[in-house]
Amino acid sequence: MDDMKHDPSNDSSRDAIEAYVLDEQIGYALRKANQRHMTIFGEKMLDGLTPTQFSALFRLVESPGPQSQNALGRSVAMDAATIKGVVNRLEARGLVMSRKDEVDRRRYVIEATAKGRELIKAAMPVMAEITEATMAPLTVAERRTILRLLAKLS
Repeated sequence: MDDMKHDPSNDSSRDAIEAYVLDEQIGYALRKANQRHMTIFGEKMLDGLTPTQFSALFRLVESPGPQSQNALGRSVAMDAATIKGVVNRLEARGLVMSRKDEVDRRRYVIEATAKGRELIKAAMPVMAEITEATMAPLTVAERRTILRLLAKLS
């Protein structure tokens, strides 16, 4: 009976494990690239802004007027719960303000404060440094290619 025991080394799943190359998987590669970017961002960004806070604040600064929280979340690819937390943290720091929408009193609109606009203005050269440091291993052509290909995935 012992001769009939299953030998996992002969299993087809073993072949799949041996054929799988973790370093060639998109999720693994994206996570490593994101870790690199997050480290650089954390070392260089002004005033402790996180990438999500920077993105939301930047969208508000570049917007011609206030945005609903829902529209802001869509514009930075964040779900409702995430954008709510980001807005709350930015508001607590005096970088954004919210008020009831004049047209639809059930919703709030958010806009950058003067302090928020100044922080984004000061952060622009830092963002250029962050992007340059993140993409430093790539040639100019590779940088364009990776951005184009990532845009196709999103």
